[in-house]
Amino acid sequence: MNKSELIAAVAEKADVTKEVAGKCLDGVLGAVADALQNGEEVALAGFGKFEVKERAERQGVNPATGEKITIAATKAVSFKAGKTLKDSL
Repeated sequence: MNKSELIAAVAEKADVTKEVAGKCLDGVLGAVADALQNGEEVALAGFGKFEVKERAERQGVNPATGEKITIAATKAVSFKAGKTLKDSL
């Protein structure tokens, strides 16, 4: 499902126009992104939890040359599905 399909599904379930559903989806996604950028965790009961995790610097290998390289530390978004979502699958 892509974004336009998700907007259409939300519009149908909420009985609103696609324009309104699109604005709502953009607002929700923006709020989640802002919270994660501020180091906050976003927990949606029954659905799951988004959080930012730190990845430490590590050693890797360039597959083309076999040369060892250092992969810099980074931050990554992590999602852990909630029990209700897991059980529905």
